This record gives sequence, C-alpha cells and structure tokens, in this order.
Amino acid sequence: MGRIFEKRKHKMFARFDKMAKTFTRIGKEIAIAVKSGGPNPDSNPRLRAAMQNAKSHAMPKDRVEAAIKRASSRDALDLHEVVYEGYGPHGVAIVIETATDNPTRTVANIRSYFNKLGGSLSTAGALEFMFQRKGVFHIAPGGKPLDELELELIDAGADDVEVDEEEGIIIAYTDFEGFLKMQRTLEEKGLDVKSGELQRIPNNTTSLTDEQMDEVGKLIERIEEDEDVQSVFHNIA
Repeated sequence: MGRIFEKRKHKMFARFDKMAKTFTRIGKEIAIAVKSGGPNPDSNPRLRAAMQNAKSHAMPKDRVEAAIKRASSRDALDLHEVVYEGYGPHGVAIVIETATDNPTRTVANIRSYFNKLGGSLSTAGALEFMFQRKGVFHIAPGGKPLDELELELIDAGADDVEVDEEEGIIIAYTDFEGFLKMQRTLEEKGLDVKSGELQRIPNNTTSLTDEQMDEVGKLIERIEEDEDVQSVFHNIA
C-alpha cells in the first residue's frame, strides 16, 4: 500500500489516541463534578460545564451517561484534584492540574518528568502569583451580530471579550468568582456555548527561540501524556 498509506494510518491512529485521552480527561471532569455536586446537571453547574465540553469534543452521549452513572456508584474511584507547579527549561513556569486516585504515584511521575527533561518541581503555591484563574467561554453567535453579542457579554460581567473571526466565535473571560454567574447568564440567553472552563492565564509571558521551545515542548508533551494530568498551563508567549 506504500508510504502514503502508512503516513495516513499513523495520523489516523494519532488522532484516535488523542481523542481517547480527551474522553478520559472529560470523564474525570464529570466524575469530580458528580462527586462535588451530584448527578443532576440541572442543579450541578459544574457537571453542566463538563457535559458542555464533552459535547464540544464530540464525546458520544452514551459515554457521557456512562461516566455519570459510574461516578454515582459506590465503586467509583475516589479522585483527588491536585495541582503541581514547577519550572521547565529556560525558567518557563508550568502549572499542572491533575485528577488522581493515587497522589503518591502522580507526584513521583511529575517529579521524574521535570528531573529528566531539565526542569524542577516547586512547592505548592510557589507559582500561584504568576497566573490568574479565569473562566473562559467559547461562544458561537448563532446569527447574532458579533458586536451586539460582545456588548451583551460585557453587560453580563465579562472582564474581556475577543472575537475570533477565523473560527467565527467570541471568547469571553470572567474572573474566577464570576464563572458560574456567566454560565447561568449564557444558558438563560440560549446562546450556543461551545465550551466553558476555568483556565490559568499568565500575568506575564516569556519569549523563547525555536530551539528553546523544542526543549520546553518535550517536557510539556511528556506531562500531558500522563493519564492523571487534566490540564497544563505555562507562561510561554
């Protein structure tokens, strides 16, 4: 079948692998949401947000329902949310959010990645001042003029609004405390929210050369491959 087929097959399997990891991550989001607020999305805004993200990543409905059912059972894994912070090569700040049933295993793995790839794990809270926790919503205008929707979002409490004309969406940012209020407002307005999640936005960024980016990228990629890792944030420009 030739090299072209092999390349296509490699890309296809890489895409499936990425999709499987995304579904696993969202499944853990759902499990934590159910544990903290119950299995009813009508009364659990965190679960609604997780289900929203599942939909935006084309996660099958039956897998979402199975994740909710599994999280509600007595045999559900006792997942812990743990945040790790450290410096990668060239002083890049890295914050890692995990969901794990074995924090001892997870911290050992994270520390080994930093040690082997030119970084160092810091103590909890050491890098917190370098990032702001923000709610980030990706919204499809649904035929509404972008400038009109932009004003509505600001009135609803958005700190900042960006228009991504290439994707045809608006990105709204809220402070950490305003996340749930914005989520409710968007639901009440019936807007098409593609995703809504809490992210860590760096206060300042650092620029790297291509060679330096490759070094840092190897560490970030290795961290992201860990099954306990949910999100990785950094301050690279």
